[in-house]
Amino acid sequence: MKILFLCTGNSCRSQMAEGWCRHLNGNVLEPYSAGLEAKGLDPFAVKVMAESGVDISKQRSKHLDELRNIQFDYVITLCGDANERCPVFPAKTRVFHAGFDDPPRLAAAMQDEQARLDCYRRVRDEIRQFIMQLPELLY
Repeated sequence: MKILFLCTGNSCRSQMAEGWCRHLNGNVLEPYSAGLEAKGLDPFAVKVMAESGVDISKQRSKHLDELRNIQFDYVITLCGDANERCPVFPAKTRVFHAGFDDPPRLAAAMQDEQARLDCYRRVRDEIRQFIMQLPELLY
């Protein structure tokens, strides 16, 4: 089953979701991630995922157009912007929204790196919980 995690920039939340899905459910789900734009892989996202034993450093930020030839079973939007601007997919593709806070936006108000990383860790853990439940939600 092919799953696309879609965000605005494909730099953080969707990258984490793809990494978690591959790590936790890779035997039953084929995860992809993309953005309405491609902003590059967020180094803090890479760092906090590595802390949890998931290496996303080889993943890269992709524009949705790069994946246009793939037939997805599900598209999951992870931010409000992607949910509002989500393009139309073929009728067989089911689209739903699972919103998460934007770690870079949360971290912008923090004074030190540990506090910024804690913002990323919280969202990382919330995404992990969602991904752990994903097979039951989809089947």
